[in-house]
Amino acid sequence: MHTNFRRRTLAFATLAVALFAGSSAALAQDKNTVKVGVSVGSAEQVFEVVKKVAAKDGLNIQLVVFNDYQLPNAALASGDLDANAFQHQPFLDNQNKARGFDIVPVGLTITAPLGFYSRKIKSIDQLPEGASVGIQNDPSNGNRALLLLQSAGLITLKPEAVKNNTATPLDVVSNPKKLKLVPLDAAQLPRSLDDLAIAAINNDYAEKAGLSLNKDAVIKESAKSPYANLIAVRRADKDKPWAKRLVAAYQSAEVKSFIETQFKGSLVPAF
Repeated sequence: MHTNFRRRTLAFATLAVALFAGSSAALAQDKNTVKVGVSVGSAEQVFEVVKKVAAKDGLNIQLVVFNDYQLPNAALASGDLDANAFQHQPFLDNQNKARGFDIVPVGLTITAPLGFYSRKIKSIDQLPEGASVGIQNDPSNGNRALLLLQSAGLITLKPEAVKNNTATPLDVVSNPKKLKLVPLDAAQLPRSLDDLAIAAINNDYAEKAGLSLNKDAVIKESAKSPYANLIAVRRADKDKPWAKRLVAAYQSAEVKSFIETQFKGSLVPAF
């Protein structure tokens, strides 16, 4: 009886040591500093708050700011970043397919409603026949801009393209105002406003150009748009403790309050 008790005690002690060692090893392997790629503008402001929240958990966030949507996923895939936070799921899906990346979402951040802006008209009712309309030339944001034009009654798209979120200018089946659709790089659209009647401009680029969704947009998406932005990592890192800590910091009450107070509907928490 005494021998069996000692054996059981020894077994429990061995198990406890093994569990402690495993836990210590996991903690040792976890990153305490992560590089996160974000787009210029409002994302930087939000992540300054995220950094403070993460620091309380011992996680140091180093921001890398990009002016071009084509660069952050390449930087992540190559290992120059640990995570990025600038895109929605349709954009990520397209980049994974087109460029062979293996990048996955780990948590939602904000929804940034898309708007059409103008330096020539104050209301969409003033849009003239034959007007030049700028849209993004990347598939996911271009599709998004076309859907917004359709929701405003300016064009009609093929139902199949709408259903599959694959609309391009070739899918326009009705265009009563004979609008001229001009696909351009997303970063170029604000600079092209003087040459266009209206242009679809993503929130971060609009903000950098001094444009407000609530004050300046002549067409804008609903705040319940399905295009929620996300934090993305390489697939191999999706279950790492640091990735969970990064998401938890972003999805904190402090960050949610900051977004709602600072942006007043031009950005909406998606978590």
